[in-house]
Parts: sequence; C-alpha cells; structure tokens
Amino acid sequence: MQLIEQDVPRSAYLAADEVVDHGHPLVRETVTALGGGSLSPYEYARAAFEYIRDEIPHSRDSGDMRVTWRASDVLELRTGICYAKSHALAALLRARGIPTGFCYQRLTEDDGSAPVLHGLVAIALPGRPRWRRQDARGNTSGIDARFSTEGERLAFPVRAEFSEVDYPVLYAAPHPAVMDALRSAPDRAALWQSLPSSL
Repeated sequence: MQLIEQDVPRSAYLAADEVVDHGHPLVRETVTALGGGSLSPYEYARAAFEYIRDEIPHSRDSGDMRVTWRASDVLELRTGICYAKSHALAALLRARGIPTGFCYQRLTEDDGSAPVLHGLVAIALPGRPRWRRQDARGNTSGIDARFSTEGERLAFPVRAEFSEVDYPVLYAAPHPAVMDALRSAPDRAALWQSLPSSL
C-alpha cells in the first residue's frame, strides 16, 4: 500500500512528545537492552518490533484492564492495546533515528458489524525508498504478524467485502480521536465503549 505523508518535515516522524516520549530513561534503557548501539537499523527495527509484539501483551489477550497510552508507561506496565503498543514501538524506533509514523485500519467483525479503528506504524529505513507498515499488536490464535520490509505481514489484512479500510495517511502523531479515547477511559471496559470506529 502506498502511504501518504502529512505535509510536515520528515523530522516530524522522529519527534518526541508526551505520547512518544523517547527521551524517557526507560525508553533509552530499552533501546540499549535491544542492542540499539550495535545493530544495523534493519536489525534494530526488527528487534524492537519483536520485543513490543512478543514481550508486551495486548491487554485484551491478557485480560489486563489498565489503559496505557504513553510509550514509557507501556514499557513500564507491560500492557496496552494496539494504539499503545504502536506508541511504544514508535518511541523505540525514533530514539534510534528511524522515522516512524502512525497509520490506521477500519476493521469489523466477520459479519461486517462493530467497526473499530486499528492502529499500527510505518517505518522508513535507510536504503529502502518506501514506508513499510508494521503491526506489533501481538500474535494470538489466527494472527501471525511479522516484521517485513518487502511484503506486508500485518495482523489484519483488510477485507473489502466487509467494508474494511486501509487508511493511506501516515500521521506524524497519533490521531486525536485515538488519544481522546485513551485519555478519557478509566479502564479497558470503558475504553471498549469509546474506541473510534473510523477516521
């Protein structure tokens, strides 16, 4: 899929902010633990992706009711939904100088009902001209997302027959609708009632 960058400098996809707080000591410690100083950008991006995918459980899979959204909190509490895990992955990648943006899909149940917005990231590695989406949601029954810079290996390929959508815009910061839902929810049960269904 061809992603469309926002009309911002490329440096915006490296920025730190309240959500992607890649200057936080825990983020920096995690970068070092993952070999951030010794691996190539490709090797490091893969290691960071696999760490977030495999070592930070998706809160729905684990039954954790806490809501996280700040990257350092995701790493400290070791839980989050797709959006939060994307924020943590972006922080780890941006801390290593790898441009990372946020992208979204509109997904549904198997009968086309209950639409919900799913979050993932896209990265731009040196020597690879295109942004590539990566989905660190976490693998579980029927989901086998993998790191790839050639063909996409996402958790959820969209199904046109159910009006699912790959949104093409690559955001430099998490979408405001996502952040409104995360910040306002006292727990995951409440969050499930306020998740955005589309952009």
